[in-house]
Amino acid sequence: MQGDRADRALLAVGVLAISTAGPLIREIDAPPLATAAWRNLLALPLLAVIVLVAHRRAVAGVDARTRRTVGIAGLFLAAHFATWVPSIEMTTVASSVALVCTQPIWVVLVERLRGRPVTARTGIGVGVAVVGVVLLTGVDVTVSTRALWGDLLALAGGAFAAGYVLAGAEARRVLPNPVYTLGCYGLAGLLLGALAVADGQAMAGYDSRTWWLLVALMVGPQLLGHSVFNRVLPSVGATVVSVAILLEVLGAALIAWWWFDEVPRPAAIPAAALLLGGLYLTVTGDRSGPAPTGPPATPGSPPARVGGPGGSA
Repeated sequence: MQGDRADRALLAVGVLAISTAGPLIREIDAPPLATAAWRNLLALPLLAVIVLVAHRRAVAGVDARTRRTVGIAGLFLAAHFATWVPSIEMTTVASSVALVCTQPIWVVLVERLRGRPVTARTGIGVGVAVVGVVLLTGVDVTVSTRALWGDLLALAGGAFAAGYVLAGAEARRVLPNPVYTLGCYGLAGLLLGALAVADGQAMAGYDSRTWWLLVALMVGPQLLGHSVFNRVLPSVGATVVSVAILLEVLGAALIAWWWFDEVPRPAAIPAAALLLGGLYLTVTGDRSGPAPTGPPATPGSPPARVGGPGGSA
């Protein structure tokens, strides 16, 4: 019982940690692609030490097919960050986080195309969430074209995150989490850094405050967020973790309200409520059988499953 209570307390810590991602990115005074690159790259030294100490044999045994799968997951992850991080500067934190959290919907749609049956509850959840997305983006159409583009980038970020989860699920069946994470985040970080340089975005020369915020982005959402979810997954279950991650939308909105005085637009509140309700039905719609092991949305997130854990990476 004490262990369960401790794990639920850790789950609350994880939700709080990932809720800071959007506000931190908004506050960081660095170009968006560079911010996304450093979020990945700063985690590599710690991950490399863990792999060298505990998983050297696993690295030596990686075959060509697994390396390709890790590479595909890294490409999707880089695309996720390249679309979602810039969206935060174009629309509200609340809208951006809500739309990137549509990852479970994209997972369900891809799995459905693969022939996997979808329960009625999951189908209803997808439909309700899609209505919420349409209403939320419609609200931002009335605000500005820039806000609408930000919404579309966030939505694309959710789709790419789903591709990352599905591609990495294959690799996680044979690779320990630190080995997979080191390879995937290393590739994503290098790709994002190359894109930033090609776009003329500065990768260095920031003030000390910006560097500390980048470190906070890596330590908080990247390590204390989804790594904690992986820690508590066996005791609290995939469904509880999946639903808890949806609280990121509320947490990010409240932090942005306090930090930036970014009050949610009244017309966006019912749209966000529909989106969250639909996502809840989606992630709780398939409870049959154990979930296959999947990759983390950030180092150590829960396994992938239809309607499984979403949230920003």
